[in-house]
Amino acid sequence: MQNDITYLGKIIRVDSDTVEVEISADIPSASPIINGKVYKLGQIGTFVKIIAGNISSFGLVESVSNAPMRSNDIAIVPNVGSRYLIVHLIGEKVGNRKFEKGIGLYPTINDEVHIVTDEDLYDIYGKADSVEDGLLAIGKHASSDNLDVYLDIHKLVLRHAAILGSTGSGKSNSVVAILKQICTQMHNSRMLLIDPHGEYASAFPTAKVFRIGDIAKPLYIPFWLMNFDELMYFLVGAKSNEDQKTDYRRFREIVTQAKKANYHLKAGDINPNYITADSPIPFNIRKIWYDINRELNATYNIADGSKQTRDGECLVKEGSPDNLEPAEFQPYSMSNQAPYKSKKQEMYSYERKLLARLKDSRYDFMFYPGDYKDEKSPKDLHNLLFEWIGGDERLAILDLSNVPFEVMDITVGLITRFVYDSMFWGRNELNTGRNRPLLIAYEEAHSYLGKNDTIYAKEAVERIFKEGRKFGLGAVVISQRPSELSETILAQVGTFIALRLTNSSDQAIVKSMAPDNMNSLINLLPALRIGEAVIVGEAINIPSRVRLPLQSPRPDSADPELVKAWKKEYDASNDNYKSVVTKIREQHF
Repeated sequence: MQNDITYLGKIIRVDSDTVEVEISADIPSASPIINGKVYKLGQIGTFVKIIAGNISSFGLVESVSNAPMRSNDIAIVPNVGSRYLIVHLIGEKVGNRKFEKGIGLYPTINDEVHIVTDEDLYDIYGKADSVEDGLLAIGKHASSDNLDVYLDIHKLVLRHAAILGSTGSGKSNSVVAILKQICTQMHNSRMLLIDPHGEYASAFPTAKVFRIGDIAKPLYIPFWLMNFDELMYFLVGAKSNEDQKTDYRRFREIVTQAKKANYHLKAGDINPNYITADSPIPFNIRKIWYDINRELNATYNIADGSKQTRDGECLVKEGSPDNLEPAEFQPYSMSNQAPYKSKKQEMYSYERKLLARLKDSRYDFMFYPGDYKDEKSPKDLHNLLFEWIGGDERLAILDLSNVPFEVMDITVGLITRFVYDSMFWGRNELNTGRNRPLLIAYEEAHSYLGKNDTIYAKEAVERIFKEGRKFGLGAVVISQRPSELSETILAQVGTFIALRLTNSSDQAIVKSMAPDNMNSLINLLPALRIGEAVIVGEAINIPSRVRLPLQSPRPDSADPELVKAWKKEYDASNDNYKSVVTKIREQHF
Protein backbone atom coordinates (compact mmCIF):
# COMPACT_ATOMS: atom_id res chain seq x y z
CA MET A 1 0.00 0.00 0.00
CA GLN A 2 3.03 2.28 0.06
CA ASN A 3 2.43 2.75 -3.64
CA ASP A 4 -1.03 4.22 -2.98
CA ILE A 5 -1.31 7.90 -3.78
CA THR A 6 -2.70 8.43 -0.24
CA TYR A 7 0.43 6.97 1.42
CA LEU A 8 1.92 9.49 3.84
CA GLY A 9 4.52 7.67 5.96
CA LYS A 10 4.97 5.31 8.89
CA ILE A 11 4.72 5.35 12.67
CA ILE A 12 7.98 5.71 14.60
CA ARG A 13 6.59 6.15 18.13
CA VAL A 14 3.37 5.31 20.04
CA ASP A 15 2.12 6.88 23.29
CA SER A 16 -1.14 6.36 25.18
CA ASP A 17 -3.07 8.91 23.10
CA THR A 18 -0.67 10.08 20.38
CA VAL A 19 1.60 8.62 17.73
CA GLU A 20 4.55 10.14 15.88
CA VAL A 21 4.69 9.78 12.12
CA GLU A 22 7.67 10.16 9.81
CA ILE A 23 6.55 11.42 6.41
CA SER A 24 8.05 9.40 3.59
CA ALA A 25 10.83 11.05 1.62
CA ASP A 26 9.50 9.37 -1.53
CA ILE A 27 6.31 11.44 -1.67
CA PRO A 28 6.64 13.38 -4.93
CA SER A 29 4.68 16.44 -3.82
CA ALA A 30 3.66 18.26 -0.65
CA SER A 31 0.28 18.88 -2.32
CA PRO A 32 -0.82 15.62 -3.96
CA ILE A 33 -3.94 15.57 -6.15
CA ILE A 34 -6.34 12.75 -5.25
CA ASN A 35 -9.55 12.28 -7.25
CA GLY A 36 -9.22 15.81 -8.57
CA LYS A 37 -8.75 17.48 -5.19
CA VAL A 38 -5.53 19.00 -3.84
CA TYR A 39 -4.53 17.87 -0.32
CA LYS A 40 -1.98 19.72 1.80
CA LEU A 41 0.27 17.41 3.81
CA GLY A 42 0.81 17.95 7.50
CA GLN A 43 -1.79 20.69 8.06
CA ILE A 44 -2.59 21.32 11.74
CA GLY A 45 -6.09 20.09 12.55
CA THR A 46 -6.37 17.72 9.57
CA PHE A 47 -6.96 13.96 9.80
CA VAL A 48 -4.75 11.01 8.96
CA LYS A 49 -5.59 7.32 8.75
CA ILE A 50 -3.46 4.48 10.19
CA ILE A 51 -4.03 1.12 8.52
CA ALA A 52 -3.37 -2.21 10.24
CA GLY A 53 -5.18 -5.12 8.58
CA ASN A 54 -8.92 -4.44 8.55
CA ILE A 55 -8.63 -1.78 11.27
CA SER A 56 -8.35 1.87 10.30
CA SER A 57 -7.46 4.20 13.16
CA PHE A 58 -7.99 7.92 12.69
CA GLY A 59 -6.05 10.76 14.26
CA LEU A 60 -5.76 14.53 14.24
CA VAL A 61 -2.49 16.31 13.38
CA GLU A 62 -1.31 18.30 16.40
CA SER A 63 2.13 19.49 15.32
CA VAL A 64 4.69 19.31 12.49
CA SER A 65 8.47 19.31 12.82
CA ASN A 66 11.61 18.56 10.80
CA ALA A 67 12.98 16.46 13.66
CA PRO A 68 11.41 13.73 15.82
CA MET A 69 10.08 14.67 19.24
CA ARG A 70 12.90 12.87 21.05
CA SER A 71 15.71 13.86 18.71
CA ASN A 72 17.94 14.62 21.71
CA ASP A 73 17.86 10.91 22.49
CA ILE A 74 21.18 9.27 21.57
CA ALA A 75 19.33 6.32 20.08
CA ILE A 76 17.42 8.53 17.66
CA VAL A 77 19.29 10.17 14.81
CA PRO A 78 17.37 12.94 13.03
CA ASN A 79 16.84 12.40 9.34
CA VAL A 80 17.65 15.79 7.86
CA GLY A 81 15.00 16.82 5.36
CA SER A 82 12.28 14.58 6.77
CA ARG A 83 9.10 15.85 8.40
CA TYR A 84 7.48 14.47 11.53
CA LEU A 85 3.88 14.67 12.68
CA ILE A 86 2.44 14.32 16.16
CA VAL A 87 -1.03 12.79 15.76
CA HIS A 88 -3.72 12.64 18.46
CA LEU A 89 -5.71 9.39 18.18
CA ILE A 90 -9.47 9.91 17.83
CA GLY A 91 -11.22 6.66 16.98
CA GLU A 92 -11.29 3.63 14.72
CA LYS A 93 -13.27 1.79 12.08
CA VAL A 94 -13.17 -2.01 12.01
CA GLY A 95 -14.02 -3.59 8.66
CA ASN A 96 -17.42 -2.38 7.45
CA ARG A 97 -18.61 -1.26 10.85
CA LYS A 98 -19.39 2.35 11.64
CA PHE A 99 -16.69 4.64 12.94
CA GLU A 100 -16.45 4.68 16.73
CA LYS A 101 -14.72 7.15 19.02
CA GLY A 102 -11.96 5.65 21.16
CA ILE A 103 -9.13 3.24 20.40
CA GLY A 104 -9.53 -0.49 21.01
CA LEU A 105 -6.33 -1.72 19.29
CA TYR A 106 -3.40 0.66 19.30
CA PRO A 107 -1.22 1.13 16.20
CA THR A 108 2.35 -0.19 16.32
CA ILE A 109 5.74 0.89 14.99
CA ASN A 110 5.98 0.94 11.17
CA ASP A 111 2.20 0.84 10.65
CA GLU A 112 1.28 2.75 7.51
CA VAL A 113 -0.21 6.23 7.70
CA HIS A 114 -2.36 7.61 4.88
CA ILE A 115 -3.98 10.88 3.91
CA VAL A 116 -7.68 11.03 4.81
CA THR A 117 -9.76 11.69 1.68
CA ASP A 118 -13.33 12.90 1.37
CA GLU A 119 -14.49 9.27 1.16
CA ASP A 120 -12.79 8.56 4.49
CA LEU A 121 -14.43 11.62 6.02
CA TYR A 122 -17.83 10.32 4.97
CA ASP A 123 -16.99 7.10 6.84
CA ILE A 124 -16.23 9.16 9.93
CA TYR A 125 -19.09 11.63 9.85
CA GLY A 126 -21.70 9.54 8.09
CA LYS A 127 -24.60 10.98 6.16
CA ALA A 128 -28.13 11.63 7.37
CA ASP A 129 -30.59 9.80 5.15
CA SER A 130 -33.71 11.20 6.84
CA VAL A 131 -34.94 13.40 9.66
CA GLU A 132 -35.57 10.24 11.68
CA ASP A 133 -31.80 9.81 11.97
CA GLY A 134 -31.84 12.67 14.45
CA LEU A 135 -28.84 14.35 12.81
CA LEU A 136 -28.68 18.09 12.27
CA ALA A 137 -26.57 19.45 9.38
CA ILE A 138 -25.06 22.68 10.70
CA GLY A 139 -22.19 23.47 8.31
CA LYS A 140 -19.28 22.26 6.23
CA HIS A 141 -16.07 20.66 7.42
CA ALA A 142 -13.19 23.13 7.28
CA SER A 143 -11.12 20.76 5.12
CA SER A 144 -13.86 19.91 2.61
CA ASP A 145 -16.45 22.08 0.89
CA ASN A 146 -18.49 18.97 0.08
CA LEU A 147 -18.66 17.45 3.54
CA ASP A 148 -21.65 18.28 5.75
CA VAL A 149 -21.05 18.11 9.48
CA TYR A 150 -23.90 16.67 11.54
CA LEU A 151 -24.80 17.03 15.20
CA ASP A 152 -26.86 14.51 17.13
CA ILE A 153 -29.82 16.72 18.01
CA HIS A 154 -30.86 14.56 20.99
CA LYS A 155 -27.47 14.97 22.64
CA LEU A 156 -27.12 18.59 21.56
CA VAL A 157 -30.34 19.54 23.35
CA LEU A 158 -30.73 17.19 26.31
CA ARG A 159 -27.01 16.97 27.15
CA HIS A 160 -26.87 20.78 26.89
CA ALA A 161 -24.49 22.93 24.85
CA ALA A 162 -22.42 26.10 24.90
CA ILE A 163 -21.79 28.47 21.99
CA LEU A 164 -18.73 30.56 22.80
CA GLY A 165 -16.85 33.22 20.87
CA SER A 166 -15.29 36.65 21.15
CA THR A 167 -17.07 39.72 19.81
CA GLY A 168 -17.09 39.62 16.01
CA SER A 169 -16.33 35.90 15.74
CA GLY A 170 -19.73 35.01 14.24
CA LYS A 171 -21.35 33.80 17.45
CA SER A 172 -24.80 35.28 16.79
CA ASN A 173 -24.74 33.94 13.23
CA SER A 174 -23.98 30.47 14.62
CA VAL A 175 -26.91 30.68 17.02
CA VAL A 176 -29.25 31.60 14.18
CA ALA A 177 -27.85 28.82 11.94
CA ILE A 178 -28.44 26.13 14.55
CA LEU A 179 -31.90 27.31 15.65
CA LYS A 180 -33.06 27.68 12.04
CA GLN A 181 -31.89 24.17 11.20
CA ILE A 182 -33.80 22.80 14.17
CA CYS A 183 -36.94 24.70 13.09
CA THR A 184 -36.55 23.40 9.53
CA GLN A 185 -35.85 19.76 10.31
CA MET A 186 -37.88 19.23 13.47
CA HIS A 187 -41.48 20.23 12.78
CA ASN A 188 -42.69 19.67 16.35
CA SER A 189 -39.68 21.26 18.03
CA ARG A 190 -40.06 24.15 20.45
CA MET A 191 -37.46 26.61 21.66
CA LEU A 192 -37.33 29.65 23.91
CA LEU A 193 -34.62 32.25 23.33
CA ILE A 194 -33.70 34.67 26.13
CA ASP A 195 -32.51 37.79 24.30
CA PRO A 196 -31.18 40.53 26.66
CA HIS A 197 -30.25 42.96 23.87
CA GLY A 198 -33.14 42.47 21.46
CA GLU A 199 -30.92 41.28 18.59
CA TYR A 200 -32.65 38.19 17.25
CA ALA A 201 -36.13 39.28 16.18
CA SER A 202 -34.76 40.44 12.81
CA ALA A 203 -33.24 37.02 12.13
CA PHE A 204 -36.49 35.11 12.79
CA PRO A 205 -39.34 36.92 11.01
CA THR A 206 -41.85 34.13 11.75
CA ALA A 207 -40.97 33.64 15.43
CA LYS A 208 -43.13 34.81 18.32
CA VAL A 209 -41.38 37.85 19.82
CA PHE A 210 -42.47 39.22 23.20
CA ARG A 211 -41.08 42.56 24.31
CA ILE A 212 -41.94 45.11 26.96
CA GLY A 213 -44.31 47.79 25.66
CA ASP A 214 -45.10 45.95 22.42
CA ILE A 215 -48.72 46.40 21.37
CA ALA A 216 -49.20 43.07 19.59
CA LYS A 217 -47.16 40.80 21.89
CA PRO A 218 -46.28 42.57 25.12
CA LEU A 219 -43.94 40.79 27.51
CA TYR A 220 -45.52 40.37 30.92
CA ILE A 221 -43.88 38.62 33.85
CA PRO A 222 -46.31 38.86 36.79
CA PHE A 223 -44.56 39.73 40.04
CA TRP A 224 -46.65 37.12 41.87
CA LEU A 225 -44.79 34.38 39.99
CA MET A 226 -41.87 34.97 42.36
CA ASN A 227 -41.35 32.76 45.36
CA PHE A 228 -41.22 34.58 48.67
CA ASP A 229 -37.42 34.96 48.83
CA GLU A 230 -37.35 36.47 45.34
CA LEU A 231 -40.28 38.72 46.17
CA MET A 232 -38.65 40.09 49.30
CA TYR A 233 -35.37 40.74 47.57
CA PHE A 234 -37.14 42.45 44.67
CA LEU A 235 -39.57 44.56 46.71
CA VAL A 236 -37.57 45.62 49.76
CA GLY A 237 -34.03 44.26 49.28
CA ALA A 238 -34.40 41.71 52.09
CA LYS A 239 -32.53 38.41 51.81
CA SER A 240 -33.56 34.98 53.02
CA ASN A 241 -31.09 35.06 55.92
CA GLU A 242 -33.26 37.78 57.47
CA ASP A 243 -36.13 35.37 58.09
CA GLN A 244 -35.75 35.69 61.86
CA LYS A 245 -36.66 39.35 61.83
CA THR A 246 -40.15 40.24 63.01
CA ASP A 247 -41.05 42.37 59.98
CA TYR A 248 -39.84 39.64 57.58
CA ARG A 249 -42.01 36.99 59.25
CA ARG A 250 -44.96 39.39 59.42
CA PHE A 251 -44.70 40.15 55.70
CA ARG A 252 -44.65 36.42 54.95
CA GLU A 253 -47.91 35.98 56.90
CA ILE A 254 -49.53 38.89 55.06
CA VAL A 255 -48.56 37.51 51.62
CA THR A 256 -49.66 33.98 52.53
CA GLN A 257 -53.09 35.15 53.67
CA ALA A 258 -53.50 37.31 50.56
CA LYS A 259 -52.77 34.30 48.35
CA LYS A 260 -55.04 31.96 50.31
CA ALA A 261 -57.96 34.32 49.71
CA ASN A 262 -57.59 33.81 45.93
CA TYR A 263 -58.03 30.08 45.49
CA HIS A 264 -60.70 30.37 42.76
CA LEU A 265 -58.51 30.69 39.64
CA LYS A 266 -58.99 30.45 35.87
CA ALA A 267 -56.74 27.39 35.62
CA GLY A 268 -58.70 25.61 38.37
CA ASP A 269 -59.52 25.93 42.06
CA ILE A 270 -56.74 25.34 44.59
CA ASN A 271 -57.04 23.76 48.02
CA PRO A 272 -56.21 26.67 50.38
CA ASN A 273 -54.42 24.26 52.72
CA TYR A 274 -51.77 23.73 50.02
CA ILE A 275 -51.12 27.44 49.45
CA THR A 276 -47.92 28.94 50.85
CA ALA A 277 -46.05 32.22 50.44
CA ASP A 278 -44.15 30.59 47.56
CA SER A 279 -47.24 29.52 45.58
CA PRO A 280 -47.57 31.32 42.20
CA ILE A 281 -51.00 32.79 42.95
CA PRO A 282 -52.05 36.36 42.11
CA PHE A 283 -52.61 38.85 44.91
CA ASN A 284 -52.96 42.61 45.20
CA ILE A 285 -49.58 44.02 46.24
CA ARG A 286 -50.95 47.59 46.20
CA LYS A 287 -53.58 46.60 48.74
CA ILE A 288 -50.84 45.18 50.95
CA TRP A 289 -48.88 48.43 50.71
CA TYR A 290 -52.04 50.40 51.45
CA ASP A 291 -52.84 48.36 54.57
CA ILE A 292 -49.26 48.63 55.86
CA ASN A 293 -49.23 52.38 55.26
CA ARG A 294 -52.57 52.72 57.02
CA GLU A 295 -51.35 50.72 59.99
CA LEU A 296 -48.24 52.91 60.30
CA ASN A 297 -49.86 56.32 59.83
CA ALA A 298 -53.33 55.96 61.34
CA THR A 299 -54.34 57.84 64.46
CA TYR A 300 -56.68 56.37 67.04
CA ASN A 301 -59.02 57.42 69.81
CA ILE A 302 -57.28 54.97 72.15
CA ALA A 303 -53.65 54.87 73.27
CA ASP A 304 -53.31 51.12 73.94
CA GLY A 305 -51.54 49.65 70.87
CA SER A 306 -53.13 46.22 71.33
CA LYS A 307 -56.59 47.80 71.02
CA GLN A 308 -55.86 50.11 68.10
CA THR A 309 -58.14 48.77 65.35
CA ARG A 310 -59.88 50.26 62.35
CA ASP A 311 -63.01 50.77 64.38
CA GLY A 312 -61.11 53.28 66.50
CA GLU A 313 -59.38 55.17 63.66
CA CYS A 314 -59.58 58.92 63.43
CA LEU A 315 -60.11 58.72 59.66
CA VAL A 316 -60.49 61.80 57.52
CA LYS A 317 -60.49 60.29 54.01
CA GLU A 318 -60.15 56.83 52.52
CA GLY A 319 -57.27 56.38 50.11
CA SER A 320 -56.99 54.38 46.89
CA PRO A 321 -54.75 51.31 46.81
CA ASP A 322 -54.86 51.08 43.01
CA ASN A 323 -53.68 54.69 42.67
CA LEU A 324 -51.20 54.36 45.56
CA GLU A 325 -53.00 57.07 47.50
CA PRO A 326 -52.78 56.62 51.28
CA ALA A 327 -55.66 57.15 53.67
CA GLU A 328 -55.73 60.47 55.55
CA PHE A 329 -56.13 60.80 59.33
CA GLN A 330 -56.41 63.47 61.95
CA PRO A 331 -52.97 64.56 63.14
CA TYR A 332 -51.95 62.88 66.37
CA SER A 333 -51.88 64.98 69.49
CA MET A 334 -48.56 66.07 70.97
CA SER A 335 -50.07 65.77 74.44
CA ASN A 336 -51.38 62.69 76.18
CA GLN A 337 -54.82 62.78 74.60
CA ALA A 338 -56.60 61.63 71.46
CA PRO A 339 -55.90 61.31 68.58
CA TYR A 340 -53.09 58.93 69.50
CA LYS A 341 -50.23 57.93 67.20
CA SER A 342 -50.15 54.36 65.93
CA LYS A 343 -48.00 52.03 68.03
CA LYS A 344 -47.52 49.57 65.13
CA GLN A 345 -44.28 50.70 63.50
CA GLU A 346 -42.51 47.42 62.76
CA MET A 347 -43.09 47.59 58.98
CA TYR A 348 -41.84 51.18 58.62
CA SER A 349 -38.75 50.48 56.46
CA TYR A 350 -40.62 48.01 54.25
CA GLU A 351 -43.45 50.45 53.49
CA ARG A 352 -41.17 53.12 52.03
CA LYS A 353 -39.17 50.71 49.91
CA LEU A 354 -42.32 48.98 48.68
CA LEU A 355 -43.92 52.29 47.65
CA ALA A 356 -40.78 53.36 45.78
CA ARG A 357 -40.72 50.08 43.85
CA LEU A 358 -44.43 50.24 42.98
CA LYS A 359 -44.06 53.80 41.66
CA ASP A 360 -41.08 52.97 39.43
CA SER A 361 -42.49 52.73 35.89
CA ARG A 362 -39.58 50.52 34.75
CA TYR A 363 -41.26 47.63 36.57
CA ASP A 364 -44.70 48.05 35.05
CA PHE A 365 -44.23 44.82 33.09
CA MET A 366 -44.33 43.06 36.47
CA PHE A 367 -46.77 45.21 38.48
CA TYR A 368 -49.19 45.90 35.60
CA PRO A 369 -49.09 42.57 33.73
CA GLY A 370 -52.11 43.19 31.51
CA ASP A 371 -54.48 40.23 31.45
CA TYR A 372 -52.48 38.56 34.24
CA LYS A 373 -52.90 41.33 36.83
CA ASP A 374 -54.87 39.48 39.51
CA GLU A 375 -57.33 36.67 40.17
CA LYS A 376 -60.11 38.60 38.42
CA SER A 377 -58.15 39.01 35.20
CA PRO A 378 -59.22 37.05 32.10
CA LYS A 379 -55.99 35.03 31.83
CA ASP A 380 -54.02 32.74 34.13
CA LEU A 381 -50.63 31.05 34.02
CA HIS A 382 -51.77 28.33 31.62
CA ASN A 383 -52.37 31.09 29.06
CA LEU A 384 -48.91 32.52 29.70
CA LEU A 385 -47.29 29.10 29.19
CA PHE A 386 -49.23 28.59 25.96
CA GLU A 387 -48.07 31.97 24.66
CA TRP A 388 -44.42 31.27 25.46
CA ILE A 389 -43.96 27.59 24.67
CA GLY A 390 -47.25 26.29 23.26
CA GLY A 391 -48.92 26.46 19.86
CA ASP A 392 -47.56 25.70 16.40
CA GLU A 393 -44.72 28.22 16.44
CA ARG A 394 -41.45 26.46 17.13
CA LEU A 395 -39.50 29.47 18.45
CA ALA A 396 -40.44 32.18 20.94
CA ILE A 397 -38.08 35.08 21.69
CA LEU A 398 -38.30 36.91 25.00
CA ASP A 399 -36.80 40.34 24.30
CA LEU A 400 -35.46 41.59 27.64
CA SER A 401 -33.79 44.71 26.25
CA ASN A 402 -36.08 46.98 28.31
CA VAL A 403 -35.68 45.06 31.55
CA PRO A 404 -33.76 47.14 34.12
CA PHE A 405 -30.28 45.74 34.65
CA GLU A 406 -30.71 45.47 38.42
CA VAL A 407 -33.60 43.01 38.04
CA MET A 408 -32.23 41.05 35.06
CA ASP A 409 -31.06 38.34 37.47
CA ILE A 410 -34.51 37.86 39.02
CA THR A 411 -36.27 38.17 35.65
CA VAL A 412 -34.23 35.42 33.98
CA GLY A 413 -34.45 33.29 37.11
CA LEU A 414 -38.22 33.73 37.24
CA ILE A 415 -38.70 32.77 33.58
CA THR A 416 -36.41 29.77 33.95
CA ARG A 417 -37.98 28.47 37.15
CA PHE A 418 -41.51 28.87 35.80
CA VAL A 419 -40.67 26.96 32.61
CA TYR A 420 -38.75 24.32 34.56
CA ASP A 421 -41.70 23.79 36.91
CA SER A 422 -44.04 23.44 33.93
CA MET A 423 -41.81 20.71 32.45
CA PHE A 424 -41.40 18.97 35.82
CA TRP A 425 -45.08 18.87 36.76
CA GLY A 426 -46.16 18.28 33.16
CA ARG A 427 -43.54 15.65 32.37
CA ASN A 428 -46.16 13.02 31.50
CA GLU A 429 -48.64 15.28 29.71
CA LEU A 430 -49.30 14.72 26.01
CA ASN A 431 -47.91 17.95 24.54
CA THR A 432 -45.30 19.00 27.04
CA GLY A 433 -42.64 17.57 29.35
CA ARG A 434 -41.00 14.39 28.10
CA ASN A 435 -43.49 14.11 25.22
CA ARG A 436 -42.50 17.46 23.70
CA PRO A 437 -39.04 18.52 24.90
CA LEU A 438 -38.02 22.16 25.05
CA LEU A 439 -34.72 23.96 24.40
CA ILE A 440 -33.95 27.23 26.21
CA ALA A 441 -31.14 29.38 24.77
CA TYR A 442 -29.49 32.02 27.00
CA GLU A 443 -27.82 34.80 25.02
CA GLU A 444 -25.17 36.95 26.77
CA ALA A 445 -25.18 34.37 29.54
CA HIS A 446 -22.10 35.75 31.32
CA SER A 447 -24.05 38.90 32.29
CA TYR A 448 -26.54 37.04 34.51
CA LEU A 449 -25.03 33.55 34.99
CA GLY A 450 -21.74 34.66 36.48
CA LYS A 451 -19.72 32.85 39.11
CA ASN A 452 -20.39 35.13 42.06
CA ASP A 453 -22.53 38.18 41.33
CA THR A 454 -25.83 36.58 40.37
CA ILE A 455 -28.15 34.51 42.56
CA TYR A 456 -31.58 33.65 41.24
CA ALA A 457 -30.89 33.17 37.52
CA LYS A 458 -27.81 31.08 38.20
CA GLU A 459 -29.59 28.78 40.63
CA ALA A 460 -32.51 28.26 38.25
CA VAL A 461 -30.35 27.61 35.17
CA GLU A 462 -27.96 25.34 37.08
CA ARG A 463 -30.98 23.25 38.01
CA ILE A 464 -31.80 22.78 34.32
CA PHE A 465 -28.23 21.77 33.53
CA LYS A 466 -28.20 19.25 36.37
CA GLU A 467 -31.72 17.80 36.15
CA GLY A 468 -33.56 19.19 33.12
CA ARG A 469 -32.94 16.34 30.68
CA LYS A 470 -35.06 13.95 32.79
CA PHE A 471 -38.10 16.11 32.15
CA GLY A 472 -37.40 16.97 28.50
CA LEU A 473 -35.69 20.31 29.13
CA GLY A 474 -32.37 21.20 27.51
CA ALA A 475 -30.36 24.42 27.49
CA VAL A 476 -27.63 26.20 25.57
CA VAL A 477 -25.58 29.08 26.97
CA ILE A 478 -24.19 31.69 24.57
CA SER A 479 -21.33 33.85 25.77
CA GLN A 480 -18.24 35.81 24.76
CA ARG A 481 -16.65 35.33 28.20
CA PRO A 482 -16.81 31.67 29.27
CA SER A 483 -14.29 32.38 32.05
CA GLU A 484 -17.00 34.42 33.81
CA LEU A 485 -19.71 31.75 33.58
CA SER A 486 -20.84 29.51 36.43
CA GLU A 487 -18.51 26.52 36.70
CA THR A 488 -21.45 24.27 37.57
CA ILE A 489 -23.11 25.14 34.26
CA LEU A 490 -19.94 24.62 32.23
CA ALA A 491 -19.26 21.29 33.94
CA GLN A 492 -22.65 19.99 32.71
CA VAL A 493 -22.20 21.12 29.09
CA GLY A 494 -22.08 18.13 26.77
CA THR A 495 -21.19 19.93 23.52
CA PHE A 496 -18.95 22.96 23.04
CA ILE A 497 -19.25 25.06 19.88
CA ALA A 498 -16.28 27.39 20.25
CA LEU A 499 -15.63 30.16 17.74
CA ARG A 500 -12.61 32.44 17.83
CA LEU A 501 -11.57 33.18 21.41
CA THR A 502 -8.65 35.55 21.88
CA ASN A 503 -8.56 35.79 25.67
CA SER A 504 -6.24 33.21 27.25
CA SER A 505 -8.46 32.67 30.31
CA ASP A 506 -11.46 31.97 28.06
CA GLN A 507 -9.40 29.51 26.01
CA ALA A 508 -8.24 27.78 29.20
CA ILE A 509 -11.85 27.31 30.32
CA VAL A 510 -12.82 25.64 27.04
CA LYS A 511 -9.69 23.50 27.10
CA SER A 512 -10.35 22.28 30.65
CA MET A 513 -14.09 21.71 30.18
CA ALA A 514 -14.16 20.19 26.69
CA PRO A 515 -15.23 16.54 27.14
CA ASP A 516 -12.82 15.12 24.57
CA ASN A 517 -9.81 17.09 25.87
CA MET A 518 -8.85 17.90 22.29
CA ASN A 519 -6.06 20.34 23.03
CA SER A 520 -4.81 20.37 19.45
CA LEU A 521 -8.15 21.69 18.21
CA ILE A 522 -8.72 24.01 21.15
CA ASN A 523 -5.32 25.58 20.49
CA LEU A 524 -6.70 26.71 17.13
CA LEU A 525 -9.28 29.02 18.76
CA PRO A 526 -7.30 32.29 18.36
CA ALA A 527 -6.67 31.53 14.67
CA LEU A 528 -10.20 30.62 13.59
CA ARG A 529 -11.76 32.66 10.81
CA ILE A 530 -15.07 34.48 11.27
CA GLY A 531 -17.85 31.91 11.20
CA GLU A 532 -15.55 28.97 11.94
CA ALA A 533 -16.00 26.89 15.06
CA VAL A 534 -14.32 24.03 16.82
CA ILE A 535 -16.99 21.58 17.94
CA VAL A 536 -16.25 18.95 20.56
CA GLY A 537 -18.46 16.83 22.75
CA GLU A 538 -21.29 14.35 22.79
CA ALA A 539 -23.35 15.70 19.88
CA ILE A 540 -20.63 15.30 17.26
CA ASN A 541 -19.16 12.02 16.08
CA ILE A 542 -15.62 13.35 16.12
CA PRO A 543 -14.20 16.74 17.24
CA SER A 544 -14.07 19.00 14.20
CA ARG A 545 -13.34 22.41 12.77
CA VAL A 546 -16.54 23.54 11.04
CA ARG A 547 -17.61 26.49 8.89
CA LEU A 548 -21.15 27.61 9.64
CA PRO A 549 -23.10 29.21 6.80
CA LEU A 550 -23.78 32.95 6.78
CA GLN A 551 -27.41 33.57 7.66
CA SER A 552 -29.87 35.95 6.06
CA PRO A 553 -31.71 37.76 7.51
CA ARG A 554 -29.14 38.37 10.22
CA PRO A 555 -29.49 39.22 13.89
CA ASP A 556 -29.16 42.90 14.73
CA SER A 557 -25.71 42.47 16.27
CA ALA A 558 -23.43 43.89 13.57
CA ASP A 559 -20.97 46.70 14.31
CA PRO A 560 -22.03 50.21 13.26
CA GLU A 561 -20.56 51.44 9.96
CA LEU A 562 -18.01 53.70 11.61
CA VAL A 563 -16.11 54.89 8.54
CA LYS A 564 -19.28 55.66 6.62
CA ALA A 565 -20.79 57.48 9.61
CA TRP A 566 -17.70 59.56 10.25
CA LYS A 567 -17.20 60.52 6.61
CA LYS A 568 -20.69 61.87 5.90
CA GLU A 569 -21.46 65.56 6.22
CA TYR A 570 -22.49 66.70 9.70
CA ASP A 571 -25.84 68.50 9.98
CA ALA A 572 -26.41 69.98 13.44
CA SER A 573 -30.11 70.46 12.73
CA ASN A 574 -30.54 66.68 13.05
CA ASP A 575 -29.28 66.62 16.64
CA ASN A 576 -32.09 65.51 18.91
CA TYR A 577 -30.65 65.06 22.36
CA LYS A 578 -33.96 65.99 24.00
CA SER A 579 -35.49 62.68 22.96
CA VAL A 580 -32.31 60.89 24.08
CA VAL A 581 -32.54 62.41 27.55
CA THR A 582 -36.26 61.59 27.72
CA LYS A 583 -35.52 57.96 26.94
CA ILE A 584 -32.79 57.92 29.60
CA ARG A 585 -35.23 59.24 32.17
CA GLU A 586 -38.06 56.94 31.18
CA GLN A 587 -35.75 53.96 30.52
CA HIS A 588 -37.96 53.16 27.55
CA PHE A 589 -37.53 53.28 23.75
